[in-house]
Amino acid sequence: MASQPGSVTVFAMPPRRRKFGPSQKERIFFAVVPDEAAAARIYAMAEKLKVQHGFTGTLILPEHLHVTLYHLGDWHALPTEIVKAASEAAANVTSPPAEVTFTRTESFRNSTGVFPFVMTGDKQWTAWRPLYTALGVALTKAGLGGATKGEFQPHVTLVYDEIRCKPAPIAPPISWTVRDFVLIHSVLGKTTHHHLGRWPLKP
Repeated sequence: MASQPGSVTVFAMPPRRRKFGPSQKERIFFAVVPDEAAAARIYAMAEKLKVQHGFTGTLILPEHLHVTLYHLGDWHALPTEIVKAASEAAANVTSPPAEVTFTRTESFRNSTGVFPFVMTGDKQWTAWRPLYTALGVALTKAGLGGATKGEFQPHVTLVYDEIRCKPAPIAPPISWTVRDFVLIHSVLGKTTHHHLGRWPLKP
């Protein structure tokens, strides 16, 4: 990180990694998690699609389903200064609750040969824009602008598998009202999520 007297500390973000060494195990990111009812519907759909497509990968558990907003890096140890700065930024976000809808499943491309099978949809930007934009502005002001680089395609990963599937509609679509967002600490390789903070959406 770098700073000057009277300026905001600018934090350097490590790259998101596709392969991990034994010490690269601490991932932190902002996300939206579906409510309990929506998570149950998503998981039930995923169970059916796993059989239908012949997936052998392990389904993402209901309590781990999420839409990533901003990735804050993969670290050797949990970066307490960045967690503190990110939490303070999140507390300054103003954005109203919004209904989000997912209309199709598909496999995303992946150079590793193990493809994320996700649910996503078209015409989602209007619903996600207020939260995504407000959080991005807050992170930049907090010196975490490096985390805001890249594209945002709202999706929920259901499973990772070597089978690649074409887009297919979800009937009926799956929707829920986003009422808050969370900062998640993921222990890579252990399928463990710790919620470091949760912030309600407010107009």
